Amino acid sequence: GVWRYASVNDLVSITKSVTLVILVFFPVMFFINRLEWIPRSTPVINWFVLMAFLGGPRFLYRKIKEHHLNVSSGNQERKRIPVLLIGAEDSAEMFLRAITRNPNSAYEILGLISQEEGPVGHQIHGLKVLGTIEEIPKIIKQFHVNGKKPQRLIVAKEDINKQSIQKLLKFGEELAIGIGRIPSPTDFHEDMNENMPIKPIAIEDVLGRPQLTLDRPSMQSLVEGKRVLITGAGGTIGAELSRQVARWKPANLSILDNSEYGLYSIDLEVGESYPNLNRTALVASVRNRNRIMRVFEDETPEIVFHAAALKHVPIVEQNPDEGVLTNVEGTRIVADCCHNYKVKLMVLISTDKAVNPTSIMGATKRIAETYCQALDIKREAEKTHIDTRFVTVRFGNVLGSTGSVIPLFQRQLARGGPLTVTNPEMKRYFMTVREAVELVLEAAVLGIHENAEAGRVYVLEMGEPIRIVDLAHQMILLAGLQPDKDIKIEFTGLRDGEKLFEEILHESEKPEKTKYVGILLASPRTAPFEKLTKQIDGMVNAAQKGEKTKIFSLIQKHVPEYKNSRSIPIETIAP
Repeated sequence: GVWRYASVNDLVSITKSVTLVILVFFPVMFFINRLEWIPRSTPVINWFVLMAFLGGPRFLYRKIKEHHLNVSSGNQERKRIPVLLIGAEDSAEMFLRAITRNPNSAYEILGLISQEEGPVGHQIHGLKVLGTIEEIPKIIKQFHVNGKKPQRLIVAKEDINKQSIQKLLKFGEELAIGIGRIPSPTDFHEDMNENMPIKPIAIEDVLGRPQLTLDRPSMQSLVEGKRVLITGAGGTIGAELSRQVARWKPANLSILDNSEYGLYSIDLEVGESYPNLNRTALVASVRNRNRIMRVFEDETPEIVFHAAALKHVPIVEQNPDEGVLTNVEGTRIVADCCHNYKVKLMVLISTDKAVNPTSIMGATKRIAETYCQALDIKREAEKTHIDTRFVTVRFGNVLGSTGSVIPLFQRQLARGGPLTVTNPEMKRYFMTVREAVELVLEAAVLGIHENAEAGRVYVLEMGEPIRIVDLAHQMILLAGLQPDKDIKIEFTGLRDGEKLFEEILHESEKPEKTKYVGILLASPRTAPFEKLTKQIDGMVNAAQKGEKTKIFSLIQKHVPEYKNSRSIPIETIAP
């Protein structure tokens, strides 16, 4: 072994070698002279002498080298960041060794914090395990008295639970200390340098919920061997749907999007991950009825996931005609094609903004929900042979989706702030994209069941809503900075169409539990199909002519709970 890195493994090798030599030496000498003139203690003494002379120089050399590095580091008088290491296991020991061998390390480890009581009071590489996570405030107070307050908490425990992370964030905010975590040993980086990198704790670790037990066999049976079409495949939800559907081996996967680049990205990713999967990438707008009809004729899908939509609230508010044409007319075109081409199942991806909407985006998604409900009820009433099921799934914000608050905060942090929040009391529901899509697939399993009641909406349980200002504080702390000290938070006021609190259920929608944890079943208000078709025709006609005032009022007539300062009574509009 290399003497510079002499370790327990080298000691084990030396022990094996010395023991083997003694075991050979003893019988050889017995055959030569019957062990005459050789004291019985010789093999034992010889074993220890060999161990000392073979192992001693190696470990002495390593000690001298490490001492030399420590002296060199001390002579440089570099100002290091004092930190506490969370964890007293293998990953923490490995981090400590890396810090010890690197004279240019940016960190000075003051001590270790354990998640359990057992290691408290013990030492790892000369550093004491000072206490548990619950005792962090007391431990930091003691350091503060001694004049060396830790500036950061570094998580070295790979499988730390979310409750512990939330406690660390709470302590970090109260004590003005940043938080980071060391990368997993299996992480690979292009920029290899002297310092072991410290990465922020993933926001999913803070906001994510415990993993639900999923009915994966049913999800697989839903998709396997079927022809699947996904609209809006270049978006956050559509892309994740494409990944998960591809995993369950469909007969053919057709991905459709109006964005060439978004479509190219997900097509490339799916092709690399599943090279043997039959797939088709289709550039198309769901607003083009003739194009969508050709897609259905060519692809003959059995299952359709409709994720295509305009979703950015302020932008749709400024362009209500585009919102109607995409979210309402686009959904109607896809739903009509599903009905006409005998698709087995259509799943509409909806949003919590459709409940008591204050924005065009939310109101148009509610109308899209209503149209799919009406088609499903019409199918049930007519008992037709064309048995297309229409399933609507409603959920809140997806972490890290394009246009959402987390990427915005990340960009603002990279620029040095400030982080902009519209209102200190604004709250939102959050869910990871993977969990959202998995629950969408489970809801589809429920909706396609022959006993499923027509016209219902599946609502994903989102946990407790989170204040956006608290999210901003957490992201600043995860960057190792201090809110209002290193990074400011500015309040800009509500934008057009925004509201303080989102709801996943209307007060009239009495939720029912389903057999799957995390999925509720609601019964929103419905409308007769013929009446609804005429209302949508009026809205689409106004949108095509750019008559924004008429759009607002027609939407308000169809969605009575829709409130917007620009909407006016329908009676005031000339025919």
